[in-house]
Amino acid sequence: MYKYLVRPIFFAFDPEWIHYFTLNILKIVFKIPLLKPITKWIYQKKFPELEKELFGIKFKNPVGLAAGFDKNGKYINELASFGFSFIEIGTITPKPQPGNPKKRLFRLIKDRAIVNRLGINNDGVIAISQRLKNHNSEVIIGGNNGKNTSTENDLAYEDYLENFKILHPYVDYFVLNVSCPNVSNFTKLQDVEFLEKLVPKLKQYNNEQDQSKPILIKISPDLTNNQLDQTLDFIKKEQIEGIIATNTTTKRRNLQTSEEELKKMGNGGLSGSPLAKNSTEIIRYISKKTQKSIPIIGVGGIMNPKDALDKIQAGADLIQLYTGFIYSGPSIVKRINNYLSKKQ
Repeated sequence: MYKYLVRPIFFAFDPEWIHYFTLNILKIVFKIPLLKPITKWIYQKKFPELEKELFGIKFKNPVGLAAGFDKNGKYINELASFGFSFIEIGTITPKPQPGNPKKRLFRLIKDRAIVNRLGINNDGVIAISQRLKNHNSEVIIGGNNGKNTSTENDLAYEDYLENFKILHPYVDYFVLNVSCPNVSNFTKLQDVEFLEKLVPKLKQYNNEQDQSKPILIKISPDLTNNQLDQTLDFIKKEQIEGIIATNTTTKRRNLQTSEEELKKMGNGGLSGSPLAKNSTEIIRYISKKTQKSIPIIGVGGIMNPKDALDKIQAGADLIQLYTGFIYSGPSIVKRINNYLSKKQ
């Protein structure tokens, strides 16, 4: 039904506009008595065999929603109704920022992909933290942490630390987004030199709190093996709790979308099916290189249950959806969990 009826209607509109229109409608209609419980009954199912504890957190199933879908933490309760065990909000910055000029989100329908150059548009950490105080879902929440575009890289650690302190009471784990391809000079923050400056400050604050929160690093799929090795060495040295592999890619390889169409879209991070193989290979590399000693959340091109299994067999402990949720619809969460449960 979604593929042949709902998705064609959605895809007739601008991607960014229909995204927020749909989420806002969802928030309104879920106020109708019984509609939200019925949705949960349809999409949520318990899979005891898929439950997993990772970095001190119990996940009811391995499927989460990746950062970027709910940037501002406005729709956590609604999205949790579709069966996600965890939802990552953000990327969040200290100050609100509008992001890049529109149009900045594009569909590559032939490739089952999306290009975005949103530019980390969000409401800022103060507004988002206030919103998190009032959410009433049991879903696990991750806070994807970034810097304002206007902040120089030399001072970027201050942005991450400010976010960390303000969000600390309200999220279950943190992600350091140092690999966003949609902001100029942002990926330079992935260098180990910057992480060596930032992470000890975060850990010091973390250790001073009543309850420390896990810290994960989100990496780019465009790293060389040497860069990846340096990052893994740092993660092991600093005892970072986990890694998210991977972010979107700047590369445009083996696409069916024409060069002319791609030029019209311009720069941005590519997500979806074309990223699947590269992301999975990076997960496999990390898993073998570290002998599975670092927890991995796999993300990138999971469009169906088989893609999810590929990530897990490569070494991912959990997975996240974004583009697959858009192309395949909300039933994909339940379908993935059903498929994985049969493969146990």
